[in-house]
Amino acid sequence: MQCSGGPGCLPPKIVRLRDWNAAQKFNLLFMVPKPLEPRLSISMEFTNIPWQTWLQPLEMAGLAIQHKESKLKLSLETRNRGDVMIVHCHGRIVYRDEAAALSRLAGEILENTSKVVFDLSGVSSIDSAGIGELAQLHTWAQSKCADLKFANPSPLVRGLLDLTNLDSVLEIHPSLGEALAAFQSSEVCADC
Repeated sequence: MQCSGGPGCLPPKIVRLRDWNAAQKFNLLFMVPKPLEPRLSISMEFTNIPWQTWLQPLEMAGLAIQHKESKLKLSLETRNRGDVMIVHCHGRIVYRDEAAALSRLAGEILENTSKVVFDLSGVSSIDSAGIGELAQLHTWAQSKCADLKFANPSPLVRGLLDLTNLDSVLEIHPSLGEALAAFQSSEVCADC
């Protein structure tokens, strides 16, 4: 360390001695093992157990062994009304299991019938995967020459369909009765 001879400047030998003493203190502080009592536990458990008011789960979340709620948050109920299959959707249509379940059921239905109404009145939430699934259902129905209608979406679902402009592609009716009546009117027009 260079010094210009000012009032706070020490000669080089004293500075090196001060650095040496600091290094020795550093080594003593960090290199000497501490007694076992004040050290942290390996398992990081708290030593003051009474503050905990609930039992900790035995399973570890990282190992995916924990008890889970029902995986599927979407229930699908089908009913026939004449030659029309009605699918009542309750829950959420979101990425992964719910969207896949809707897709599986729709695939099975479209193999066996050509008139399907999806009642969306019980759908509480929908995400981009759910919106994409509805668009895919429409595409499948067209490829199979099936008639697909959607009925009674909640205000949230209707708003998302409007926002994504999917309402201009899908046939959406304000009620299940109107969706069923639309099938009858299309049969009358087909005979014209």
